[in-house]
Amino acid sequence: MVGGYVGRILRVNLWSQKYSIETLPPEGVLRSWLGGRGLGVYLALKEIDPRADPLGPRNKAFIMTGPVTGVAGVPESGRWCSVTKSPLTNTIHDSQSGGKFGPELKFAGFDAVILEDMSESPVYLWIYDGKAEIRCASHLWGKDVHATTDAIQEELAAEVGRDEAKKIKVLAIGPAGENLVKFAALMNDKNRAAGRGGHGAVWGSKKVKAVAVLGHEKPKVAREDAFREAVAKAAKKHRENPVTSEGLPKFGTAVLVNIINKAGIFPTRNFRTGVFEGAEKISGETLAEKYLDKKKSIEESCWGCMITCARYSRVTNSPFSGEGGGPEYETIWAFGAQTGTDNLEAVIKANFLCNELGLDTISMGHVIGTFMELVEAGKVPEEKLRGLKAGWGTPEALVELTWRTAYRSGIGDELAEGAERLARKYGAPELAMTVRGQELPAYDPRGAQGHGLAYATSNRGGCHLRAYIISPEVLGVPSLVDRFKTEGKAALVKEFQDVFAVIDSMIVCKFSCFAVWDEEYAEIISAVTGWDVSKDEVHKIGERIWNAERVFNVLSFGDGREYDTLPKRLLEEPMPEGPSKGYVTKLGEMLDEYYRVRGWVDGRPTRAKLEELGLKWLADRLEEEGLLPT
Repeated sequence: MVGGYVGRILRVNLWSQKYSIETLPPEGVLRSWLGGRGLGVYLALKEIDPRADPLGPRNKAFIMTGPVTGVAGVPESGRWCSVTKSPLTNTIHDSQSGGKFGPELKFAGFDAVILEDMSESPVYLWIYDGKAEIRCASHLWGKDVHATTDAIQEELAAEVGRDEAKKIKVLAIGPAGENLVKFAALMNDKNRAAGRGGHGAVWGSKKVKAVAVLGHEKPKVAREDAFREAVAKAAKKHRENPVTSEGLPKFGTAVLVNIINKAGIFPTRNFRTGVFEGAEKISGETLAEKYLDKKKSIEESCWGCMITCARYSRVTNSPFSGEGGGPEYETIWAFGAQTGTDNLEAVIKANFLCNELGLDTISMGHVIGTFMELVEAGKVPEEKLRGLKAGWGTPEALVELTWRTAYRSGIGDELAEGAERLARKYGAPELAMTVRGQELPAYDPRGAQGHGLAYATSNRGGCHLRAYIISPEVLGVPSLVDRFKTEGKAALVKEFQDVFAVIDSMIVCKFSCFAVWDEEYAEIISAVTGWDVSKDEVHKIGERIWNAERVFNVLSFGDGREYDTLPKRLLEEPMPEGPSKGYVTKLGEMLDEYYRVRGWVDGRPTRAKLEELGLKWLADRLEEEGLLPT
């Protein structure tokens, strides 16, 4: 098989409780899509009806690795991703995660797992050394992620021995997934999340509680000498870059709290402003000083990681005592500034609960902020609160509403549907800070124009990791651009979107791109697979993936210009204070240029563009549906 791949897919039919082992698609397909996100969208377009109910039997869930997953020496290669149709957005959706599960799946003998149809009762999948079993999980249904992980390892210890059982990696859903919360996460290694888009709810609908993996097969590389040179070059650049060698290792992603707040784009109280007066109290520096367990943080690091940004925190004071992985920057923002809360202990506790219950921390905190604004506006009847205080900056509300959401208890049943559906239910859709139904993350685009364009055009809904334009607009990586200007942003966004699609398909961590870019990725792919991939081909692969995702969305719900937009607040209400004061997101100045550089018409790929990318079959499909632009 091609270097980097083990060459096998495990297909599981949950209704018949049978599985089959298949070979990966041919080399030409792999070179066009790589793996991870790219191969996932290819398989989705082949196997999922884009109009299928995301929580119905026709949707499928793909667990994907990439060609460099588990390849020793490749920086930040300990990742995997889930690909499915999202119940939150109705888009094609991938959700990425780190930790150690991804490499262990590869070691267990499979590049991918396909979950199809639905089980009548709860099951979990046990994958080990090229074999698989579908097992009853009724005794695990209702348990949280941590309890599920411990129970499975204990159960399998009787078969593989206790020493081997300690190496088993478990990917599971918690009560939130079982209860079909629209932003339920898939959790691996207890504290790692494929968080965005509600993939946990898809598993819950299929009655899949967990996948446990253990193996001893190591992926090989095609060109050893070239591989050593490529990874040595990438490692050197990691060591020389201050972000990957100093900032992230010392303070984790939460190093961004003060940086983004000082730029005036730290979304506060549901994006009313970009400056939070309590930022220092919830900063990465404060987290490291008061709550960080440094030894455990190193243990939490992802497989093969040079950066080691992982956090493990411990709170000893009541009422928010606890310990666990995180929190990350996005989580601190979501439960902190977004809700007007400067109590870091409450933020940390809410993060722990999300890990245990299986919730996306970005969406959970964001939805609470939306709810608080609805409460302030008098939109929520008093009896709905059951006596809960839910005003801005109420620490106990973070914990209570997280619990209620996971179990769909009372008002939690409405929060579980996401910010867009929640705001619409209470007659205030303008208060939903979402794109394509997905809650926006921790950067206000009024002070970062290119990032606003990236939000609006994201194929999976509101997201900072489809194109992290904060890097050039605020952090100055690879070079600083004027964040308030719109000129040139369309081409910049397209470049980032395309390269990021490849990063998500290899799969490596996005943080690697602070140190390396297209040339280094091309060298690593070439050395691992044996192909001669140029940096131009890296961009072409990414462009192919991006266009294929948009085609899926067009087929799903008619995606296009109407959906390439931002909430009215960000387009029409000037930033009220701080360094970004007076600015709105000037999306109209960038969108047509973006379509031009993409070769699209009104947000839809043309036949010429699709055929240029080798996607004639998708152009034909759009034409058959009457959805191909002219």
